[in-house]
Formats: sequence, C-alpha cells, structure tokens
Amino acid sequence: MNNVSPEPDPRRWAVLAILAGSLLLIAMDTTILNVAFPSLVEDLQPGSVQQLWIIDAYALALSGLLVTAGALGDRWGRKKLLLIGFGIFAAASLGAAFATEAWHVIAARAMLGVGGAAIMPSTLSILRTVFHDPKERALAYAIWAAVFGGGMAVGPVVGGLLVEQHGWESAFLLNIPVALAVIGFGAWLVPESRKPRAGRWDWWGVAQSIIGMLALAGGIKQLGKGGVTDPVAWTLLAIAALALTVFIRRQLRIAHPLLQVRLFGSRSFSIAASAIFLSMIAMGAVLFLVTQWFQYAEGFSPLEAGVRLLPAPVALILTSIVTPVLMHRFAIRHVLGVGLMMMAVALALPWLVNHSGSISYLEIAVALALLGAGAGIATTVASVTLMAATPSRDVGGAAAIEETCYELGAAMGVAILGSLAAALYRTHLPDLGDGPVADSVQDSIGEAAHVAAGIGGAEGAALLEEAASAFTSGMTPTFLIAAALPFAAAVLAWTRIPKDLRPTENAEH
Repeated sequence: MNNVSPEPDPRRWAVLAILAGSLLLIAMDTTILNVAFPSLVEDLQPGSVQQLWIIDAYALALSGLLVTAGALGDRWGRKKLLLIGFGIFAAASLGAAFATEAWHVIAARAMLGVGGAAIMPSTLSILRTVFHDPKERALAYAIWAAVFGGGMAVGPVVGGLLVEQHGWESAFLLNIPVALAVIGFGAWLVPESRKPRAGRWDWWGVAQSIIGMLALAGGIKQLGKGGVTDPVAWTLLAIAALALTVFIRRQLRIAHPLLQVRLFGSRSFSIAASAIFLSMIAMGAVLFLVTQWFQYAEGFSPLEAGVRLLPAPVALILTSIVTPVLMHRFAIRHVLGVGLMMMAVALALPWLVNHSGSISYLEIAVALALLGAGAGIATTVASVTLMAATPSRDVGGAAAIEETCYELGAAMGVAILGSLAAALYRTHLPDLGDGPVADSVQDSIGEAAHVAAGIGGAEGAALLEEAASAFTSGMTPTFLIAAALPFAAAVLAWTRIPKDLRPTENAEH
C-alpha cells in the first residue's frame, strides 16, 4: 500500500470558496420563499392547491433526484454536473422572477429542485477530491456544514430585506448573478473528477429511486398538511416503502449498483447518517414553529422574525468551524455525543421555562443559540465521519445520502412535529363555541391572527392573546418530545461508535 500523501491541490481553498457560495445559494433557497410567499400570493393570486405546489415543488424534485444525481456525477463528471446544475438554476430563477401565472412559478420551482439536486452531491464529492489531507478535509466539511445550516436560517433575513425593498421577484433574481459567477469561476478553477463503474447505467434503479423518494417526500409533506388520518399521505408512504424496498434489494443484488447500499454496513457511516437525520428532524421543527411563534404570537414582521432567529445560525457557524480542532483532540464519539446532548438540552429548555403559556424572547434566544451550537458540532462531526467511512469511488452516493438526510429530516420535522404542535395548540384553546370563527381559530395560529385582525379592538386582541398562549403551550412540549431524537442519537454515538475512530487522521481509502 502506498502511504505517500499526494501533493496538496493549490486551488483547494479557492474551490472551497466557490462550492461554499454554491451551497449558500441552495440552502437559502429552501427558506427564502417563506418570506416572499405572501406578496407572491397577493400578486399572482394562486389557488390553494397551486400555493401548496409552489411551496413543495422544489423539495420534491430535489429529494427525488439526489440519489440519481450522485451516481451520475460519479460516472459522468462531478464538475460537469455542478456547472449544468447551476445553468438550470439560473434559467429557472429567471423564469420564476418574470412569472405572470402561478403555474410558471410551480414549473420554475421544480426546475430549481432539479438544478439543486445536480449541485448538492457534487459539492461534497469535489471537496473529497481536492482536499487530500484529512485535517484540511475535516475543516472543509465543517465549513460545508456551517454554510448549509447557516444559509437555511439566514434565508428569511435576506429574503425579508429584498422583498420589502424590491418585491417577491428579487428573491429569485438574487440567484442569477451568483449562479453565473459560480459557472465562470467553477469552469476555470474546479478540477474535473469522476469514478466511473463498469457496466450499464441502471435505468430500473433510477426509476425505482425517483418514484420511492418522490413518494416519501410527498407523503411526509402530506402528513403535515392532512394529519395522521389523511389517506393520501399513507398511500404515498406505502408506495415509497414498496419502491424503496425493491430499489434496495436490487442494489444489493446487481453487480454495478446505482447506490452502494452496503455503505450502511459500516457502523460509523450508519450512526453518522442517523445523527444528521434525527438532528434535522428537530431543527426543521424548531425553525418552522419558532418562526410562526415570532410572527403570530409575538407580532413580528417576517424580517424581524428572521433577525430573531439569528442566534441559531451564528452559533452553528462558529461551532462548525472549531469542531475539527475538537475532533483532533478528543474521541469522535464524545464530540458527537456532546453536540447531540446540547441539542437535546436546548429543545427541553423552552418547556422548562414556560410560564403558563408565556415565554420571553431571551429564553428562546438562549435555546436557539444552544441548539445552533449543538447542531454545528453534531452535523460537522457526522459529515466528516460519514465521508471518511466512504471509499473514494462511492463519494457521490454517500453525498446524496447525507443530503437526503438533511432534506427529508427537515421535512419530517415540519410534518410530524408540526402536526403534533397543531394538535396540542387546539387542546389548549378555550371553548370558543361553534361557527366559522371558532373553526378558523382552531385551524392554526395563522388563521387565529387573521380572524383577530378582522375583529379588531380589545376583543380581537384578547382572542389573539388566548391563541398565542395556546400555541406556546403546544409548542414547548413538542420541543421536549423532539429532544428525545438527538438524545437517542447521542446514546448511539457513545455506545456504538468505535473508541479509536479518528476520521481526521485516517488515510485515504
């Protein structure tokens, strides 16, 4: 075995900057529409079904194509796929910005998801190629995790600034100069890499993975909208279970699989993927519920709500950057376990300090900062461990698995924990009698705020105060239940990850 490390790539830090910019754009695009959506609806007047598709088209296309895109990059060329992805992203953004009908935006959002699916696995795969030194690679992955997590939370702030000044179209126009810059600098500086496998392209596997992932993402989202009794949600989840089971069995059987499912045979890989997935379920639920709490229960504008979320991304970015140092000094299982336990404590904190349906912003800010710090540590360690446990020829598939954990974890948090919070909200409402007003208030805190604004005066203010108290009383125990997820992942990390695992020191596979 040759233990001589290759010479460092002189372009590696420039490549990291390009890929970080790429990822920031993708991460922000997952949340920036939350701020632009009200003015978009006012302008284009989409129906209720069209509104759902505008929101969901991006995530569905992205989730459905990640596995295929990862394998395609390995075979065809990761740089090529990255640049094509950004070309699609720029064209789709332009189409969305000049949309005059709701279906234009739906189609553009779906194409943005296609572009994002081409971009995201390529970023991690290229980092693996240009960073040969394990310590430098750990830092590069840490920056990747910081940019992705921070971008999702910063999106509403940037979106709020743009939309208030320039309208909803600016949320899409922002993508175009960044995408063009990445294409230009990427074509110049990013090296091409591929790890083609022998054998024919697995078209059956592609179809099975797309059907399975689309049905899974759609089922999770439908569960959040229709609740646990929604037959459409369970039908989609059943289709997903069938398609993905067939896909996995096929991948284990054929000689040249689209995705190396056997990667999950590595204990370190499986626990790292589980840690990301469980962390993102909790993180997705928190960002969704706290944003609603800021806007409806506390009366802040979308921009003001985005600014008040900043303790989470700031803490996440800072801890992500210092985590590689901790990984070098301490056992991986301890660093990962501590990060996950910080998340669990942060999620339990709002419930502990809830004062009969009332909680201060300072208490929420402390919980957000602790949550962000724990997520920064946990996701960075998990990303480094997951990629270190992957042979170089399978990095595209591993990257797709990691990003699927991010995307589906966040969606599942909104769907399942968001539905639980809504049910608890209704149980804490006072008896409002029967009628359309009571039905609207019981539907959601957003509807309650709309009804209260229509009533106005002291009566409207009293109704909103009761709804806000009920929402807080439903939100905090939901966070406490969510705390069980990172806690379970921490137990797995401490008991199952090998004591001597050092991904910042391991040689290249």
